[in-house]
Amino acid sequence: MGVLLECSGLTKRFGKREALKQVDLSVESGKIVGLLGPNGSGKTTLIKLANGLLRPDGGSIRIDGQEPGVYTKSIVSYLPDRMYFADWMRVSDMVRMFRDFYTDFRLETAEDMLERLEISGSERMKSLSKGTKEKVQLALVMSRKAKLYLLDEPIGVDPAARDFILRTILTNYSEDASVILSTHLIADIEKVLDEVIFLKEGQVVRQDPVDRIREQEKKSVDALFREIFAVPMGAMDWDTHGREGER
Repeated sequence: MGVLLECSGLTKRFGKREALKQVDLSVESGKIVGLLGPNGSGKTTLIKLANGLLRPDGGSIRIDGQEPGVYTKSIVSYLPDRMYFADWMRVSDMVRMFRDFYTDFRLETAEDMLERLEISGSERMKSLSKGTKEKVQLALVMSRKAKLYLLDEPIGVDPAARDFILRTILTNYSEDASVILSTHLIADIEKVLDEVIFLKEGQVVRQDPVDRIREQEKKSVDALFREIFAVPMGAMDWDTHGREGER
């Protein structure tokens, strides 16, 4: 397995604030990686840098050996933490847009997922619930045959849909691709993760395979997260069901 994503001394500033500070990490192909950390830790900033939406102020970030650009955009499938489709659009409009924009878009895969979700192509975005909009967007993103999937808060607030969403992630990426997902719902996604990256105040404080954490620490990733970040139990229980603000 080769290295698919590599950061070396990666730094990003917003004014005087450093969102990322000298970040060093690498992600191999064929992995599902949890990008975990409290509010303001830099998760969304890192994902946007990898997607080419932001430029680093120091260090480097490479995807499949190249800096973010035309090539990397062709192999990265990105799910932002906020909806970016217009309310007037129908689901079928969105499917056509993905088909026209991305040569690796698998139309049959998208149509199959939407059918299993019982979402009609004739429905307009403004008529859908927030949870259903999230499912549509995830279905489209995972219908691309990409090398790297960057999923920012893909697990919505609808518990009934979480298993479907996790199955969608598991069954729609190939062995030579990787998935990096950011979420607060650690306990819900832990079962599908190969590896975790803990970010705190813009720095990587730990990167390890999940199996190694369970072997060495004798505890779950969720329990280790609470310990490292010293989050009071009551606060964490509330936070894991909320959404992150600026990250």
